Amino acid sequence: MMRTRPLKVALLGCGVVGSEVARIMTTHADDLTARIGAPVELAGVAVRRPSRVREGIDPALVTTDATALVKRGDIDVVIEVIGGIEPARTLITTAFEHGASVVSANKALLAQDGAALHAAAEEHGRDLYYEAAVAGAIPLIRPLRESLAGDKINRVMGIVNGTTNFILDKMDTTGAGYQEALDEATALGYAEADPTADVEGFDAAAKAAILAGIAFHTRVRFDDVYREGMAEVTAADFASAKEMGCTIKLLAICERAADGGSVTARVHPAMIPLSHPLASVRGAYNAVFVESDAAGQLMFYGPGAGGSPTASAVLGDLVAVCRNRLSGATGPGESAYAALPVSPMGDVVTRYHISLDVADKPGVLAQVATVFSEHGVSIDTVRQQGKDGEASLVVVTHRASDASLTGTVEALRKLDTVRGVASIMRVEGE
Repeated sequence: MMRTRPLKVALLGCGVVGSEVARIMTTHADDLTARIGAPVELAGVAVRRPSRVREGIDPALVTTDATALVKRGDIDVVIEVIGGIEPARTLITTAFEHGASVVSANKALLAQDGAALHAAAEEHGRDLYYEAAVAGAIPLIRPLRESLAGDKINRVMGIVNGTTNFILDKMDTTGAGYQEALDEATALGYAEADPTADVEGFDAAAKAAILAGIAFHTRVRFDDVYREGMAEVTAADFASAKEMGCTIKLLAICERAADGGSVTARVHPAMIPLSHPLASVRGAYNAVFVESDAAGQLMFYGPGAGGSPTASAVLGDLVAVCRNRLSGATGPGESAYAALPVSPMGDVVTRYHISLDVADKPGVLAQVATVFSEHGVSIDTVRQQGKDGEASLVVVTHRASDASLTGTVEALRKLDTVRGVASIMRVEGE
């Protein structure tokens, strides 16, 4: 039977995503009512600048007092799309205390304080849903914590930032330099005026923490994630990648150790074979590749940012939370029973591509090979080119730990015949 009394929704933030959420709630009101089993009513919108015209939103609903809005007591669901740590954290916990469930898109907050937020939701018997926090419109959080809940996930690897993928794709397909590709991304609106959070990997690291926590039933915080930016990636790196049949992507990689006793989470540029599904992800799109025991290999692909895609994920959570509200139930909360330790980057084992500037004279290759051998790093292939007394030496290793590779590079720098280390890049997806 359809309930006639509406479920009341408070919206915190009305920027690109928030305004699109409000628009969809209005234009799809009848469909949402049918899917939920009761009408949903936008009961208030908290903003910082109330004088701004917001098309389709009744000015009477607009307030600058977000705290008073979430404390009203008649609010069923709070949608938080303001971002950042505070005041979002306090507003979410206040919403739980006053009887509301929460839908959030706040990756930074969830990566830092997800455990505390889940605990607050559980204490008050309310839902915390956040599909929109990772990969925009792509259904990913719910499949990981519900559809694959009976499986053992071993690895989650993906492109979770559209800005960085756009830049690297431009460098790959047009030969553009990093700054040129970044300028184009900014002009097209893919990059912020300050792109640091994207290009230095902070955004992807927050998402990696969330994904690792869900996939491995372990609390993983932002500070647990190893992070490297992509500003040092050059056209020469792409040329080397092409010679290996690879391209370069900024990847978020979460994986379980081979013995199952620990996990790692990291974000960095990496070469990936053109045969891998992630290599074909173009433009500002996102994709996440999941490997599990029973299901095998799965890939989730789609638009990872923007008002409409992110709003789609928010509204999907809203429908689920409202259904739970009507049935008197709550959805899945935090699952951290495994409590696996998060290993440091030094323990991570992968392949490496190292480009060295060396003297063009006999014996150089033997010296370099000896250093690799002394540090327990096995060489897969070597390519040397020389001219006018100078040469480049490209070494691709078999799988080695990050710690052993670091020691190798430090020793190489001490050789008189090595002029410099031009680049070091991990090789993933093989």
